[in-house]
Amino acid sequence: MQKKISLKLLPSEATHETLIKNHIAQSIGEKESAVSGFNIIKRSIDARSKQPWINLTLQAFIHEPYQAREKQQFAFLDVEKSNHKVIIVGAGPAGLFAALKLLESGIKPVILERGKDVKSRRRDLAILNKQGIVNPESNYCFGEGGAGTYSDGKLYTRSSKRGDINRILNLFVHFGADDSILFESHPHIGTNKLPHIITAITKKITDCSGEIHFEKKVIDLIIKKSKIVGVKTNTGEFIESDAVILATGHSARDIFQLVQSKKILLAFKPFALGVRVEHPQPLIDIAQYHCSNRGAFLPPASYSLVEQVDGKGVFSFCMCPGGIIAPAATAPGEVVVNGWSPSKRNNPYANSGIVVSIEEKDVQAYKKSGPLAGIFFQQEVEQKAFQSGGGNLAAPAQRLVDFTENLISASLPGCSYLPGIHSTALKEVLPEFIHKRLQTAFKEYGKKMPARYGGKSFFTNDAVVVATESRTSSPVRIPRNEETLQHPQIKDLYPCGEGSGYAGGIVSAAMDGEKVASMVAKFLKNG
Repeated sequence: MQKKISLKLLPSEATHETLIKNHIAQSIGEKESAVSGFNIIKRSIDARSKQPWINLTLQAFIHEPYQAREKQQFAFLDVEKSNHKVIIVGAGPAGLFAALKLLESGIKPVILERGKDVKSRRRDLAILNKQGIVNPESNYCFGEGGAGTYSDGKLYTRSSKRGDINRILNLFVHFGADDSILFESHPHIGTNKLPHIITAITKKITDCSGEIHFEKKVIDLIIKKSKIVGVKTNTGEFIESDAVILATGHSARDIFQLVQSKKILLAFKPFALGVRVEHPQPLIDIAQYHCSNRGAFLPPASYSLVEQVDGKGVFSFCMCPGGIIAPAATAPGEVVVNGWSPSKRNNPYANSGIVVSIEEKDVQAYKKSGPLAGIFFQQEVEQKAFQSGGGNLAAPAQRLVDFTENLISASLPGCSYLPGIHSTALKEVLPEFIHKRLQTAFKEYGKKMPARYGGKSFFTNDAVVVATESRTSSPVRIPRNEETLQHPQIKDLYPCGEGSGYAGGIVSAAMDGEKVASMVAKFLKNG
């Protein structure tokens, strides 16, 4: 028989197959020999007490042969002779998963990506990190796989109502991800592995006669009688299609400006902006695991923090244990920081965005108005960060306690940000309403993560505050009809994913891409 079993084990036990079988047998009153094997359904860490525990939910095989978990199968059709063609603008998760869904429906996807392929993009990132030179078309945000490819591959999402999360995770496994993402409570692929998965996805698309064109930037939308009929690219081509899916990501500012210039309806969308904070990873381990040494059986610890300060949420974003702070600028003259971790999360620092919620009235107070007001607000802060950073993408920074006390740091600790950090008074970079709320929140976070076992609290000058974390999400929404998912003014134009304001991460963007592609297929097949 097969039985669903829940166990609470020590970290040292949870990695040992024989010990797990022994615990299964004890829990059901059987001999260990009765347990032929098990599949993990869910695994999570409970670190609320002094002794961390691993919670396991298992499918156990009792008195019958063990069967390994079967990989989900997908049927991607060759679309060489398809009667329909759909342009997808952007090769991030929304665009790629929209293309896969179109292949399943027998419709030809044509992806136009302004950036480069993974391999070529890697060279531009090396120049970005080492020389501080930004290629506006090939960087951490633009290129094959979008912002997620070289920014970690976190797959955790709360967006369960947007689509089938398990299907998305199984697609990642199908294309090479470790099947642990199917049962980890906070699944993560790692920047060192995700590029190979992305190239496997794009290969499948082209193997099935779909198309993907790199360094093809869309510079115009061709609209006739309130219907989009195709696009024009930077190479002068006009490409016709039956529909256009806009899956550009949150940093394609020129696309938002293009849409506005065509008098297509746009709207301001609330977003968040702040800083990235980096601590020594052992400090976070001690604070979170309540022990002086996490040992070999626990992963580097993470945290999730939120505080309401003067009516606004101040919260951690994209926390990267054992991670790196990366330069995420998409144009010269701006400093933007983001974070990522390799699959093993084995770097010496832990970093996280700490950001403040921003509404339309906040940017209006800074004389910014209209649907693109959030973009102009972001740009102003990013440009101030560049001017304060000392050049070559060096980022302005302060020690954390100094930040709260308005002291310029006499020295700065080691930091993973490769272009370097420069001691600066960040109150000169950040808007006052953001700076003050961050100061208050950091002190409160110190109470939530106090010093333990000779370690230090979150609130320590061993931590460094780096500006600016400004690309948490799109500050613009491209409206769409809730029933048809098309733009309310333009027939066959489908805003999609994070850039259009309908997702917030890899999995939610992928789900939205599938959702939109399914609707496109429905309309095309029904004429």
